[in-house]
Amino acid sequence: MRGLSPSTIIRSFSLLRSTRWRDSPNSILCCSFCTGDDNYDGRIGDGMQSSKVKVFDRDLKRKQRDRAAWLMRPKDSLVDSVAENLLDRLEDCKKTFPTALCLGGSLEAIRRLLRGRGSVEKLIMMDASHDMIKLCKDDTDAHVQDVETSFVVGDEEFLPIKESSVDLVISCLGLHWTNDLPGAMIQSRLAMKPDGLFLAAIFGGETLRELRIACTLAHMEREGGISPRVSPLAQVRDAGNLLTRAGFTLPGVDVDEYVVRYPSALELVEHLRSMGETNALLQRNPILKRETALATAAIYDSMFAAEDGTIPATFQVIYMTGWKEHPSQQKAKKRGSATISFNDIQKQFGNDN
Repeated sequence: MRGLSPSTIIRSFSLLRSTRWRDSPNSILCCSFCTGDDNYDGRIGDGMQSSKVKVFDRDLKRKQRDRAAWLMRPKDSLVDSVAENLLDRLEDCKKTFPTALCLGGSLEAIRRLLRGRGSVEKLIMMDASHDMIKLCKDDTDAHVQDVETSFVVGDEEFLPIKESSVDLVISCLGLHWTNDLPGAMIQSRLAMKPDGLFLAAIFGGETLRELRIACTLAHMEREGGISPRVSPLAQVRDAGNLLTRAGFTLPGVDVDEYVVRYPSALELVEHLRSMGETNALLQRNPILKRETALATAAIYDSMFAAEDGTIPATFQVIYMTGWKEHPSQQKAKKRGSATISFNDIQKQFGNDN
């Protein structure tokens, strides 16, 4: 890799593997943090994870987000673009959302960019990371005028929010780390009032495809096999099914891709680290060999580097919109209620063939 020593490359790519952290006595999941909010419900699950199939190490992900709270870039252009696009959907709604719940992910960007959209009067910010919540609470620059803000440390898989207590649920780049994504979405729907709105943005399966290719080729070349270094992500075709399975009405899904250019793979990994998006797979290989790291960096550079020496990284973002059922919402007509047959339509608009 251009301008980087082998030791720097290995130290950079080792961030993609797991690291051991000391637990802070203040980093306890699902505890109330300076909330005093009557929407907060202290009842949580007996265990930390209810999903039978566990893909991600949720405790490790909490520690990674604790670390990201101190490494986070101010006004990250990628995160801000995703948050802006997600919040733009509120401007398409004629109704207001007095009470909003913001779940994990890019809390700071959502709070800073809300700017009166949705007529939110009360904002509840929740994250599994105590340090991330503390950072948001201490961030005076992101203060939302005329919006009462409360803070809760809690897990999306065990949502500590009373049923039918919020009008809007927003999750920006957070839910793709849950083991039970349908379950987390169901809990979000239960927390919403009738005719409440669910907005979510998650990374899709095409995210970091360049890094996936480089890692795969490097592992096959140096180790004769493949070890997962990048987490599995949902596909676009699955998003609509997730909304329907969770019980949302009027589901909507669209996708966007962002290509970010970095001076080298080192800057890419550092960016992922500051976002809290490094590897949290339970079945990860904790050992990254020196030759594999060097090969990954070299392959990435040789296959994808531009003429100016920068490398691209693709981030696919899936946007999901769903509503909690309400009698005032539009509904499909009953089967057999049509007044015009398809044969008549074909005769009137069909071609000569």
